[in-house]
Amino acid sequence: MGEHHATTTPALRILLAILVAGTTPAHSEQSQRPDEYAQLIGTWRLVVAKSTHSPGPAPTSETRTYIRDGANILGTIERVFRDGRRERIEYTANFDREYPVVGAEAYDHVILKRINEHTSEAVLSHAGRVFGTARRVISVEGTSMTIAFTTDGSAGTAIRNQAFYEKVEALDPGLR
Repeated sequence: MGEHHATTTPALRILLAILVAGTTPAHSEQSQRPDEYAQLIGTWRLVVAKSTHSPGPAPTSETRTYIRDGANILGTIERVFRDGRRERIEYTANFDREYPVVGAEAYDHVILKRINEHTSEAVLSHAGRVFGTARRVISVEGTSMTIAFTTDGSAGTAIRNQAFYEKVEALDPGLR
């Protein structure tokens, strides 16, 4: 019995190339984008001595925790005030859409907008009316964050807060 050598025609080679390409994972637009939340993920603690709150009162402590929730970010803000009052504010959001906020009396929705790799802006609203704007800047090293919060005073006294945070914990990359 003679030896049989299979020859591959150009059409068969093209078909094989298509089949092999179909079995390799395609890179989606999402996976090619830089991780927009990589620097934010983790726990941040307010440094009261480096922060200003006008008119006040300033919290005596504040911790912000950001974790990944699918394509979104889950933000939890826990504040304690001098009079013992506590706030716990939570939201799950992504950029360029309005999302509900739970736990804040002054606002009930947030829209996040990415300005650049280190800067984003949050527009906070209540019942469809803008309450204020928070501009968040994370240092190039990813170890500190500043949030400038302002209101125009149309709902009462204008607020001008400059809050400085230090990153105290970066979550394990596998948990992002």
